[in-house]
Amino acid sequence: MKPAPAAKPPWRRRLLDEAKEIGVLTGYLFVTIAAVNVMKAAVLHDHGIHAAYWGVAIVKAALLAKFVMLGKALKVGEHKATDPLIWPTLHKAFAFLVLLVVLTGLEELVKGWIEDRSFTESLARMTGHRLTETLADILLLLLVLIPYFAFQVLAEALGEKRLVRMFLSDRHAFDDKKPGEPRA
Repeated sequence: MKPAPAAKPPWRRRLLDEAKEIGVLTGYLFVTIAAVNVMKAAVLHDHGIHAAYWGVAIVKAALLAKFVMLGKALKVGEHKATDPLIWPTLHKAFAFLVLLVVLTGLEELVKGWIEDRSFTESLARMTGHRLTETLADILLLLLVLIPYFAFQVLAEALGEKRLVRMFLSDRHAFDDKKPGEPRA
């Protein structure tokens, strides 16, 4: 017999949880995007071009975080719970990578439409002479998504909020040993 599904928390609690999650995800993405942008700015600076991308990084991080939350709402990348944790981690990372690439492409097309560029001109801007940069950005995004989803899959396997409590409070709080006993 299947266990009864857990009752949904009140909408205010869900809203607060989602706001926290989008805040943490935006911060995580901002740090990674900003790091890449600093490296790009350093390379450009070596060639006499001065550029600062801080505003772009926070806007891009917030947009990608919103796309991830949309994907979660649509249950993108859901996988069997019986597989070893590496498989749902990679499955979610690749599924969300595809989602983010598609939605970012649509974002570029809309931006091109607003800037009165043609469809082909907008696509050329994304892939044309910047194809290697676009592919590098996609690879870096995958490398950012893997630890993010690894943390989530591990948290789901350990139980609700347990991994977070282990990270942010006493990591031995869930051991079977009594306080003060030596650990094996």
